[in-house]
Amino acid sequence: MGQVCVIVIGYNDERHIRSAVLSALRQGPAVAEILVVDDASTDDTAMVLAGLARRHPLVRVVRRTVNSGGCGTPRNDGLREATAPYVMFLDSDDELPPGAVDALLDAAVHHGVPVVAGACLRRELPEMRDTPWQYELYQRAAVHNGPNELPALVRDTLCVNKLYSHAFLSQYGVFFPEGAFRYEDFVFTARLLAASPRIAVIPDIVYLWHVRRSVAHPSISLARSSVDNWISRLRAHRSAVEVFERAGQRHMAHAARVKFLDHDLRMYVRELGTHDSNHRAEWWRRTREHLSSFNESDFTAASAPARWLARVVTGADHPRDLARLVGLGNRPARLLPPYACVNGRPVWAANLPEVALDRIESEPISRLPINIDAEPHIWRWPRHLRITVHELYGRLAAADPKTLDIELRRRSDGRLGLTRSNVLKKRHGPDGESWTTQVLLHGLDTLAGQHAHRLEVWEVWARVRCTDGSSLYTCVRATGSGLRRTVIPGRRHGVILIQPYATAGGSLSLRIAPGPGAAAVVVTRKLRRLMSRSPG
Repeated sequence: MGQVCVIVIGYNDERHIRSAVLSALRQGPAVAEILVVDDASTDDTAMVLAGLARRHPLVRVVRRTVNSGGCGTPRNDGLREATAPYVMFLDSDDELPPGAVDALLDAAVHHGVPVVAGACLRRELPEMRDTPWQYELYQRAAVHNGPNELPALVRDTLCVNKLYSHAFLSQYGVFFPEGAFRYEDFVFTARLLAASPRIAVIPDIVYLWHVRRSVAHPSISLARSSVDNWISRLRAHRSAVEVFERAGQRHMAHAARVKFLDHDLRMYVRELGTHDSNHRAEWWRRTREHLSSFNESDFTAASAPARWLARVVTGADHPRDLARLVGLGNRPARLLPPYACVNGRPVWAANLPEVALDRIESEPISRLPINIDAEPHIWRWPRHLRITVHELYGRLAAADPKTLDIELRRRSDGRLGLTRSNVLKKRHGPDGESWTTQVLLHGLDTLAGQHAHRLEVWEVWARVRCTDGSSLYTCVRATGSGLRRTVIPGRRHGVILIQPYATAGGSLSLRIAPGPGAAAVVVTRKLRRLMSRSPG
């Protein structure tokens, strides 16, 4: 007999909701019911669901007459309607992988816990690029007697990769914010953890989170073009912290603030360069206001890039040093010059000496935000990258860099496609010491896929090896005037289109597409992106 109710929510998603429901149906006899809440869709979602309900007795549809404006209300509707002992959530554009419900339910029953959390795979479509979500939390099975045993659980704010005891949620009043409340799962997760449940963690992949960046109406987490999205995120984070504080769980409130610095702040900072001055000014004002409630222990516990970012924002009353902030927000982080010192102490800038770059003298080379510039020269022969490795407060000079390996890795799966190695040469310039080399890029045509017109993205990474045995591995920064499309000969497809470009965080990547029609494909995609961003 089934014990799990899968609550599916959807709004105007006729294209994907069938696949979501079918993925729940394929879970097998552990599922007692699939409760689909249609949030007053105006497309053919209702018709698709009606057909599924006719063919599958496990499917029950609840249709709202008025759209709620968010995801919290329909999920609460599902909780009120569900009758099974356990519940879990599924969004209409995502899927459950085979065996997900069995894995979660087996752990819940075996350990006698009210909450089981499993691994989530973040899948970018149509590229099929998979990235584990909060990988560190789900490397091995474990049972925690409460969140206080693993405060890092606050970093997984998703509600969809977990199984919940329905009775536990009801007993402790764990529910979602109602109405048009964005990032509602932040608050739901805080309410859940504040109730101090025993939690089992399993390494099994239990949720496929589909990320579709090119759609006309992206999901809330991807629709970051307006500063309102950031304001909503601040509101949700503030509400989550308040939940912990009201419950007397100061350690969890602290963990939530550190998570905000390490994750949310860095993610949005690296996109600041894509917004206009009005957006940045409002973002800065709101962020300073939010960070005023943090204390020094929160900053100290965050990673070096995050705490430096936060201190710059709190220390300046208007946006400044945008390129340097974006570099720190990048992953891996990079710190751009100038490298100022005041009284022998590394600081952010001479006119902002209160922002100390603390612990930069003691961190291992591999963890330092070293900046490596790469200027592409793809359009001329021989095709090459001009590389400059920048010094950082004497740390690299002490390690004595000797060689540099350039790697081109396919973004969709991380596959290594090309490696080139060179000896570094020390140079003394007006900005201090640096190390340079020129890396030849013969063989770029081998990176083109087998299918004509299929565009693939290759990220450029660098590994610096030093005389003292230390090394660092980071992505390079795109510089110079060589960020232009060019066509080169290709043995298999005749011609290859290559476009070096800078990502939102400033890193160098190459778009590569084979065949004469590749240019048309690239141009068409660019036009679609521009049209999707248009306010009209």
